[in-house]
Amino acid sequence: MKRLAGVYGAPLWHLLVLVACFVVAGYVATRVVAAGIWMGFAVWFVGAIILHDLVLFPVYSAADTATRALLPRVARRRRTPAVINYLRVPVALSGLLLLVWFPLILRGAERNYRWAAGLSTAPYLARWLLITLVLFGVSGLLYVLRRRNSRSADR
Repeated sequence: MKRLAGVYGAPLWHLLVLVACFVVAGYVATRVVAAGIWMGFAVWFVGAIILHDLVLFPVYSAADTATRALLPRVARRRRTPAVINYLRVPVALSGLLLLVWFPLILRGAERNYRWAAGLSTAPYLARWLLITLVLFGVSGLLYVLRRRNSRSADR
């Protein structure tokens, strides 16, 4: 076992988790093919890759760089938490929610959603804004608490 782990270059649990991921992905692929929607799935998958790599990655990288440049330079102490990390997490989670649910949040799927579920998409924007507000609030609170703890530890 140690020899296999040495050849693989990581712990064996890592290999087992990787194999399990491939098994789940294979199962999903068989279900997509059996449902007859493989072409739409392939187009969506390639589109998602292109959208992320050519559009989203440069946009959020530039936004992160600009935000770091605009933030005030704080003393580089080992225990002081970096402000940027407390902005990245809520922005990433909020952006992910928007990316997944944008047809409902922006009311672009009102007719289809009403037909399929019998409900309106009206509450989605308010709920997304509330979740975003809570994410930033919790992140800000954690930053204040960590900063206060780091100052008291310095004394």
